Amino acid sequence: MAICGEYIRSQFPTIDDDLYQYVEGILDSSKDDFEDGDEVYEAIGEVLHEVAEKTENEVRQICVKLLEMLKGNSNDENVERRKNGVNKVLNAPVHLGTMAATLEAQVEQIKSIWVTTRDDGMKVDAKKLEKAEAKLQQKQEKRSNNELSGRINITSQGIESASASQMTSKKDSRMETKGNVNKIQDIRIENFDIAYGDRILLQGADLTLAFGRRYGLIGRNGLGKTTLLRMISSKQLRIPSHIRVLHVEQEVAGDNTSALESVLECDQERSMLLSKEAELQAMIEKDASKTGDALGEELAKIYEAMQLVEVDKAPARASAILSGLGFSVERQSWPTKAFSGGWRMRLALARALFSRPDLLLLDEPTNMLDIKAILWLEKYLQSWPTTLLVVSHDRNFLDTVPTDILYLRGQKIEAYRGNYEQFSKTKGERERNQQREYEAQQAKRAHVQEFIDRFRYNANRASSVQSKIKMLEKLPELKPMEKEGEVTLRFPDVEPLSPPILQLNEVSFSYIGGNDNSYIFSSVNLTASLQSRICIVGENGAGALSPTRGTVHVHRNLKFGYFSQHHVDQLDMRVCPVELLQNHFPGKPIEEYRRMLGSFGISGNLALQSINSLSGGQKSRVAFALMCAAMPNFLVLDEPTNHLDIESIEALGKALNACQAGVILVSHDERLIRMVCTELWVCAEGSVRCIEGGFDEYRKIIEKELEIYERAMKNHCLLT
Repeated sequence: MAICGEYIRSQFPTIDDDLYQYVEGILDSSKDDFEDGDEVYEAIGEVLHEVAEKTENEVRQICVKLLEMLKGNSNDENVERRKNGVNKVLNAPVHLGTMAATLEAQVEQIKSIWVTTRDDGMKVDAKKLEKAEAKLQQKQEKRSNNELSGRINITSQGIESASASQMTSKKDSRMETKGNVNKIQDIRIENFDIAYGDRILLQGADLTLAFGRRYGLIGRNGLGKTTLLRMISSKQLRIPSHIRVLHVEQEVAGDNTSALESVLECDQERSMLLSKEAELQAMIEKDASKTGDALGEELAKIYEAMQLVEVDKAPARASAILSGLGFSVERQSWPTKAFSGGWRMRLALARALFSRPDLLLLDEPTNMLDIKAILWLEKYLQSWPTTLLVVSHDRNFLDTVPTDILYLRGQKIEAYRGNYEQFSKTKGERERNQQREYEAQQAKRAHVQEFIDRFRYNANRASSVQSKIKMLEKLPELKPMEKEGEVTLRFPDVEPLSPPILQLNEVSFSYIGGNDNSYIFSSVNLTASLQSRICIVGENGAGALSPTRGTVHVHRNLKFGYFSQHHVDQLDMRVCPVELLQNHFPGKPIEEYRRMLGSFGISGNLALQSINSLSGGQKSRVAFALMCAAMPNFLVLDEPTNHLDIESIEALGKALNACQAGVILVSHDERLIRMVCTELWVCAEGSVRCIEGGFDEYRKIIEKELEIYERAMKNHCLLT
């Protein structure tokens, strides 16, 4: 190293001792790992650039020369070691954090590792030094990983080509987790724009996702939350290539694969190991005499790798996830083609949870789940090991799962620490402070301006007036707090009806087209009036039901308005909202259609845009307007909160409380249920019963069932 040291001093005469020792330490400890001059340049090049003004080619040539010296020194040292029989242990690279801590302990006044007497022109950015170390460490880890892969010796070319990127990123992720190098998994996207057609959704926005944090993405309908997720998943926004991103957006394709096997197929590494094991077993059985020993050794390595990735525990873990999302043990063996679209979306969610990508993107995951599955998912995601970005408008979910809130407003993304409740408090306080600061400045401006106007033409006060004018010019321009427009929904007024308006006596229900043995619910007794606020809860999957036995009494003037959770998908996407109402209820003036739409927040240009261009929440409001155009006096709402933002859900709750029509609500949104409903009916085990104590009592029942389920799954995992 002496020759290298002299060469460095000759090429960089102004280098100080700290930097010299740092560079020398890097070269000394890693000389056996350097393969070419480029690697030497990556390790120390940025540091050398800061020391002296040299071109990149000059520094690269110096790095090549240093490598030649290192290789020569290395051979001489090996000869010397063999003569003396002594092995020299190389020192580790100097760590800047340790160096800074040591100097700080010794000299309290020193704030960094750099001595204050050094010439400012010679300062080096500590981040660049750390970056150089990180690059070198990454190369060393990569070599170690390649050596491990070589020992396992898996060479299935077909599987490797089909999932190479996924497998590689999975290994990198595990290695980085072991070394606690989570910084590599962080995502930072700066100063980016997103537009939809001519409309700018985000402009000059910044997004930072720290590894292991859980982010809730919120904002009004139509601001670009879903678009942002799609841009990230398609990697149109630049993120590190080694990060595995999974966006749960499309349902699983239906085929003969069982639900459980469909989830297990997500683990490419597991599938590859099982395939290789079967191949080796077949080869051993076919000709054990000739190559038995070699194949046996290779098979042993496969078993070792299978044990490392816990292949034997994968079915139990997949089954636990499916059970939590509502798939019974029997249903887990059903082929995927036997499930409806909603259940296939649950299956897609199960596959995502099982595969554990580096970044999981979820868009309204609770829309497809019942309350029991939502409570399970909330608890499961609380211990999610990687990064999570979820769009949700479920207040309870946002209070339970996220560690951070990302708020879309004014074409920017505002980051807040904590759950939704903490976000709401912090945002409110921030807005109040901003408004107070603005008002205080306005008062000051007015006071100063009054002085200027009063003494503008007074020669004795001319200097004071000029001073005040300059002070006004220097004041920063603060803007008043712009509050987002309040969402208001209003159901039409209806004429009162004398009770009872709806009675069900000993009624039984079955699937449409079912026979007498296909009853889903029996002996249902229900009475409702225009003042009724009834919520029906239970597991999803009751299907389309029709009364097949018993008696149903309905008031002759009763008119139902039914909002289906699939209603939005059935709208004519080619026309605008005004045309849609015009086609269903012709003969009214345009102003009347606009008034109907305006009652549900579809006003101005929104009423004239094609429905296809509207957000999911805006389409839901159009569907509400279409339902209410027929002037119903009893509303049956099936999952009306799907696609609505938090403010719209709040407005819906207030509108239903003020509504003169009767309401039967089927919903999983806890906040809406608590706001609106006075009766809670539970569909379970072939019956419908009213629960005393309302939603609080129902939640206790569900949580107790989940505790029993978790204990059963733990026992199952221990047995397997």
